[in-house]
Amino acid sequence: MKRKTRAVTNLDAIKAMQRGEREAEQQRLGPGFHSFNRIHRSKKIYTRKQKHPLVN
Repeated sequence: MKRKTRAVTNLDAIKAMQRGEREAEQQRLGPGFHSFNRIHRSKKIYTRKQKHPLVN
């Protein structure tokens, strides 16, 4: 019985690039999750830092 071959689509190419990027990132940084952005700080948390410092 013959096997059907399927053409490589754009979606397949994108998935392969994402997979390669993820593997390269794991080699660079080690296994697991690494966040690149800061977490969202709640407005309700009191802080003495000024949101917009005064500029003279």
